[in-house]
Amino acid sequence: MSDGATTPRFVTPSRPPVADPTGSAPVALSTASVYPEGVAAGFEIAAELGYDGVELMIWTDPVSQDPRAVERLAHRHGVPILAVHAPCLAVTQRVWGADPVHRLRRTVEVAARLGARTVVVHPPFRWQRRYAGVFADEVARAHEVHDVTLPVENMFPVTRGAISTVPYALGHDPTEIGFGAYTLDLSHTAAAGVDALDLAERMGDRLTHLHLTDGSGAPRDEHLVPGRGTQPCAEVCERLADSRFAADGGTVVLEVSTRRCRTRQERTGLLAESLLFARLHLTPTMSAIAPTRG
Repeated sequence: MSDGATTPRFVTPSRPPVADPTGSAPVALSTASVYPEGVAAGFEIAAELGYDGVELMIWTDPVSQDPRAVERLAHRHGVPILAVHAPCLAVTQRVWGADPVHRLRRTVEVAARLGARTVVVHPPFRWQRRYAGVFADEVARAHEVHDVTLPVENMFPVTRGAISTVPYALGHDPTEIGFGAYTLDLSHTAAAGVDALDLAERMGDRLTHLHLTDGSGAPRDEHLVPGRGTQPCAEVCERLADSRFAADGGTVVLEVSTRRCRTRQERTGLLAESLLFARLHLTPTMSAIAPTRG
């Protein structure tokens, strides 16, 4: 499928992250974490703080939709693109057209050309009936055609006053349907009132992507700095560290809200704190990294 004028015929893949000698999973920064600053700021801050890469959120920022511009940023800052987040938010329903299948396929093609092997995707909305009917096939197609994995993300009900509704055609818990790979988002577990450790257990070894963030338990998507809410962020990281998550190619992404920060310095401080939290809790225990004796 053609990407039109904005997608190059070929983009040199960004460099892979340097292997961590401790065996820890790579830690990436979501470009959404610097909002209202743009994608360029995401690469700048990721490089400054020592993140292993970025997760590119494709949304209304024109740079996020331009693979050539993104590739230039990756090379300029020496920061690889480890994952791409499809434009499946309510505010991105017109990015790359109104057809959600087209948007997803285009995202997968762009991710493959940027060297990213993961595209994070949300389950279809209730009004996307045709898309919901082919969603599982599209997830499988991405891996078969482009060798790109689509870990489906857990979501949450939307609450307005005393009324709570689930706006997703397949529900907010993707394990109820069953997919080959999952993204666990800890702000979403907080908003849904779901036990994050239990959900991680249900995802099992198909949990390949973690949105490390936090929430207070309020029925809204807060994306707090990990450790500042009620979610078992440390425990989730430690369980992943002592599993095959890193060995199997899993990635941890800091997806936190810094929109209330008044300065770049304040924003950078929160993202530095988030990275430190991740590094601290993702280091495997000695028993996990010690070779097995025959």
